[in-house]
Amino acid sequence: MDRLSNTVRPYAWGSTTAIPALLGVAPTGEPQAEMWMGAHPGAPSRITRTGTRTAATPDATSGTQQPTAEQPTVKQPVTQQPTAEQPLTDVIAADPVAELGPATVEKFGPRLPFLLKLLAAGAPLSLQVHPDLAQAQRGYADEERRSVPIDAPHRTYKDANHKPELICALTPFDGLCGFRRPVEAAEAMEALGVDSLKPYADLLRAHPEEAALREVLTAILTADPAQMAETVTAAAAAAERLGGAYAPYARIAHHFPGDAGVIAAMLLNYVQLQPGEALFLGAGVPHAYLDGLGVEIMANSDNVLRCGLTPKHIDVPELLRIVRFEATEPGILRPEASPSGEELYETPADEFRLSRFDLSPGADPVDLTAATPQILLCTAGAPRAGDLVLVPGDSVFVPAGETTEVSGTGTLFRSTVVA
Repeated sequence: MDRLSNTVRPYAWGSTTAIPALLGVAPTGEPQAEMWMGAHPGAPSRITRTGTRTAATPDATSGTQQPTAEQPTVKQPVTQQPTAEQPLTDVIAADPVAELGPATVEKFGPRLPFLLKLLAAGAPLSLQVHPDLAQAQRGYADEERRSVPIDAPHRTYKDANHKPELICALTPFDGLCGFRRPVEAAEAMEALGVDSLKPYADLLRAHPEEAALREVLTAILTADPAQMAETVTAAAAAAERLGGAYAPYARIAHHFPGDAGVIAAMLLNYVQLQPGEALFLGAGVPHAYLDGLGVEIMANSDNVLRCGLTPKHIDVPELLRIVRFEATEPGILRPEASPSGEELYETPADEFRLSRFDLSPGADPVDLTAATPQILLCTAGAPRAGDLVLVPGDSVFVPAGETTEVSGTGTLFRSTVVA
């Protein structure tokens, strides 16, 4: 396995303290929003591969990477010459089948299908949705055909992939996830006592669920900017005065004064995660992370359509085609434990599989050998992964089929794929 050297992204919404505290280093005073682990071309992890690694390969008669009593494992040493630090993208591109395994390459192509992150929100992220796979493919092809530069500010689709994602809280974590029932949103707006919100509340009460949510979000995003800024200012003052359930909207408005996304946020469920709890965000579900530190995993994509809480481009017509206008419960996930001690966060995504191990002193080592690529991330303690001792914030890449045991004391997150 290979210890990863990772990039921390300094987005403006990032916490200045959360990631440094986990890593045990002094804050720089600058926001540190995300630490990326994986092979995304925007900020690939880097490795220095040296020494000899042992791959667990099946007997020649076996078609699986997992040994059985009838099909014994043959341990084959794979000698690696010392190299300079190199991007994980280049390592995978040089031999995708060896690094990812044949099943992963056949299903997802010759690239790591997921991106793992530490995400530290000190201020709200943009209110956003992600397309499904067919929508992403159509949108990307259309912008390519129109020769929209990939780095253009008004470019919507950065690639042809979808972006399901999962966030697992390491600290108390606040967010917005999915539409709440229109009548609940109407009641919240009416309680603020702001006259300019009354038309939105009336629309929410006057139409069936899908039509009501669509009409109101459209009206919010296409409102006159000066008038919307006045509405947001009045709503923020009322939310500050009322406190309680309205306090989050006052905080959002503090970071984004006059932004239409403050009013759009009132259409969504407010969610508070406790450490160990998680949220899955599928295609078309509007969401925003507000505050806290978590482990995030997603399909390897950059496709984000924004609804507000951002100075960036908002493509309203395309957004309205992507959003699923239906009220949903947030669906907080709690991991399901297996006899091995692995606690799995079940999702419908195949591009990633996230689980957690709370390792105890004196316990037997846990065999994590798999036919798929893995990234292991330590978030507490000092567990061992193979010959490496990890501390919080350390991560390793495990090529497909490599013999892997973890032991010691601490918390490890395991990310891989369903192939």
